[in-house]
Amino acid sequence: MEILMDQNRLHRDAAHWTNLTVADAAWKKAQECPEETAIFLENEPAITFGSIAEQARRLITGLRKLGMQQGDVISFQLPNWRESVILDIAASAMGLLVNPVIPIYRDRELRFILKDARTKLIFIPERVRSLEFPSMIARLKPDLPDLQHVVSVRAEEDYPGMLRFDALLDNEMADLASLPTVDPNSIKTILYTSGTTGNPKAVLHSHNTLNRVIQNSVECWKLDEKDIMLMPSPVTHITGYGSGMVLPFITRVKSALMARWDADAAVEYIQRVGATASVGATPFLVELLAAAKRHRTRLPSMRLFACGGASVPPGVIHACYEQLENCRAFRVYGSTEAPVITQGFVGDGEQQLAAETDGMIYGYEVKIVDPKGNALPPGREGEIAVRGPGLMLGYADPKQNRAAHDNEGFFYTGDIGLRTADNAIKITDRKKDIIIRGGENISAREIEDVLHEHPSISEVAIVSMPHERLGEGVCAYIVPHKNASEPNLSGIAAYANSAGLAKQKIPEHIEIVEALPRTASGKVRKDILRKEISSRFVDCF
Repeated sequence: MEILMDQNRLHRDAAHWTNLTVADAAWKKAQECPEETAIFLENEPAITFGSIAEQARRLITGLRKLGMQQGDVISFQLPNWRESVILDIAASAMGLLVNPVIPIYRDRELRFILKDARTKLIFIPERVRSLEFPSMIARLKPDLPDLQHVVSVRAEEDYPGMLRFDALLDNEMADLASLPTVDPNSIKTILYTSGTTGNPKAVLHSHNTLNRVIQNSVECWKLDEKDIMLMPSPVTHITGYGSGMVLPFITRVKSALMARWDADAAVEYIQRVGATASVGATPFLVELLAAAKRHRTRLPSMRLFACGGASVPPGVIHACYEQLENCRAFRVYGSTEAPVITQGFVGDGEQQLAAETDGMIYGYEVKIVDPKGNALPPGREGEIAVRGPGLMLGYADPKQNRAAHDNEGFFYTGDIGLRTADNAIKITDRKKDIIIRGGENISAREIEDVLHEHPSISEVAIVSMPHERLGEGVCAYIVPHKNASEPNLSGIAAYANSAGLAKQKIPEHIEIVEALPRTASGKVRKDILRKEISSRFVDCF
């Protein structure tokens, strides 16, 4: 899998790149400050620069014994654990491509991702909450001809045909001089994001593009060695991956990982380590404020909280200013393809801008375009198109690249919005058929493809609906087959679950209708359906 760097982009963006891999940075910090904490862990000893570098070098030897070579793809479906950090550094040093997979993904999603990425090795946990992983991989393995090795992490028992992570660490440290040269412009990660065609899209980022995204935030928010980034988002999501695992090695900022979100535990953790900042979906902030109130604390160490991934009510931003002693909350906007296009308004007198806009454009060129691709002036609504040194290298599928970019290298986000006089973006609608639930993108088409196979369903349209905690939920508008029994919610949920859809993709509400609204050309008017279900539920919250 290879993406050749466009020469125009090299000329435009090269000055903003560090030309450093996370492995290079890890070796340097291990030599300069081996005993210094890099990453706090909630219920385990902290990760020091020296210890994590040593473990990564041992893992390199173990991976080499398995025959892993530069350019191979490894996947991991792990929580926010120490092992995730170890394998990411080792992969970076070896020139392996890392494919983080969200642990809530089940058979359907995982089969597609591992097959599409041509994964040769995957790291899995034994169990996360009620989800069990070894049997799932065993079911999928016959459909995955490229998958050579499965490594269990923190497993209490041995599984046939699977290796143990500890066994791979039980090796001599690899000699740094023996490591290959890794081009920082080469592919580092393959992240899958929900697509409007149903199947996820493979988003390719280099070492340089990911590092630039992180540095944009550090520069804009003026973070330094006194700051600690609380990271409750999964490290298999681009937010947690960058700001949880990579951040401490390429900047002076430490991070504090949470393996499982719990607002009450977060309050105690913030106070114990002195966390100063966080980036997460809106529910994290809403629940943190409620927990802080219960514990009668104003969390004085916290000074920044960036909200993204779904609509952020202005009241949540204002509540943070009121309830926490020093913390300024704000919206940010971006995607896996173009992470953190906007940074938050954090200056004095900018609370209203923080609450009412989706952030200040920073580190990207942005243009708002009409349906013909013509740039629009500030205040005019259109599709948001961006380019910059943090933009992905591209999709793995060349056809998807051609559809998503113009001839100047701008990426068309699929979001509708406008640029304000303050150089901020306001999102007003979504062109892409995506639901954003708790910060995770869900493809409506993927759910529709599953439900269209239901024997009682003639037509179905999946749209977002308001959700009090997660921002958006999944609503199914269903036209039943004539003479078929009318579907009910429990039956639809059971059917979607049996098809292997992840829990967050299962409809939470259904509407039975005689017909779906359509345009003159026959396209379903989902904008009408979204407005209808929103008006019905908005008064409930």
